[in-house]
Amino acid sequence: MCPQTERLNMGSEQDSWKSKAGNLFEKNAAPILHLSGIDVTVVKTDYEGQAKKLLELMESTDLIIIAGGDGTVQEVITGLLRRADEAAFSKIPIGFIPLGKTCTLSHTLYPESTSQVQHITNAALAILKGETVPLDVLEIKGEKEQPVFAVSGLRWGAYRDAGVKVSKYWYLGPLKTQAAHFFSTFKEWPQIHQAALAYLGPTERPPEEPDETSRPHFFVRLYRKFRSCCLSSKESSQEVAPEDWEELKLSTIELSIATQNRQLDLTRTEDFMDICIEAESISKGQFVQRGSQKMRDPHMCPEGSQHIQASRCILHLPEGTQGSFGIDNEEYEAMPVEVKLLPRKLRFFCDPSVREQMLQAAAQQELVAEGQGPPDSPGSHQGT
Repeated sequence: MCPQTERLNMGSEQDSWKSKAGNLFEKNAAPILHLSGIDVTVVKTDYEGQAKKLLELMESTDLIIIAGGDGTVQEVITGLLRRADEAAFSKIPIGFIPLGKTCTLSHTLYPESTSQVQHITNAALAILKGETVPLDVLEIKGEKEQPVFAVSGLRWGAYRDAGVKVSKYWYLGPLKTQAAHFFSTFKEWPQIHQAALAYLGPTERPPEEPDETSRPHFFVRLYRKFRSCCLSSKESSQEVAPEDWEELKLSTIELSIATQNRQLDLTRTEDFMDICIEAESISKGQFVQRGSQKMRDPHMCPEGSQHIQASRCILHLPEGTQGSFGIDNEEYEAMPVEVKLLPRKLRFFCDPSVREQMLQAAAQQELVAEGQGPPDSPGSHQGT
């Protein structure tokens, strides 16, 4: 389709248009999009939750671009995937221009850059280049609530609780993160979170079917239909078989349930989310030190933690449990939830060089797995 005929809809964070972030978009991203010939429709959100409602009501479009941070991304994908026609609407490619305080996806989609202007420009250019990668999504549903969708994950624990208070110590400058975690240890220590967890293991990843403009041969269509039925039957039997569920009681300083979007493997053969149950025994000094690491990588799973790969899980909290979850860095009331992996649910525009690096890394892993190492590695040479 020619660029001139494409329509594009955008969402932004609530106050970004009245701040430096809004100016950065108008000066660095908007001109690139307009000059490309794309018919751009900009929708500026005025309050929290508005992007979610807009996506639930939006008419068909060729592209969706999110200009904002993690909160805006989560609102947009939640509104999109709550639609009655989400199966078709979720095939619309999505671009992401990082403008918010936390922009987790930018580390996956674009090259690292010390310049925010360069980062925004890279994101806009990546949209025009047209390369996309499939991202997993988590569907998180409470007993009585509509589902919330996430591309990063869910956190529940002491590190998350301390992390949201870092901004209160702004006057301490570079020490504000350590201060937030240090003062949080003055509460009951250690801060243990207890729950029950039931989960299903990874599922086999079916091969991705290429998009085709022409109708495939009859026997090809017959084979695909037969294969699809077999896979659907297999998945159905896995979900209803009670012996497939594993159950455990957990007592942890923090629980995280994360997608693999941070470190994409485009050639993996299994679909799963990573569940990390961190050890409850930790010193206050270790907590403060690790808290700084988790501000940079919230879903890191430290050594000594229990690591589980699952395609679906149910988290049961004790009655009267208080506190909050962090879902893609947005705060939600803690409650019993079911978390389901939706593998390769959405396609996001990605810098072509980053995508090529993903494919090269996957190829090297396959060589190592086969006992061959990369060409220049010590393992690939015989003795001298």
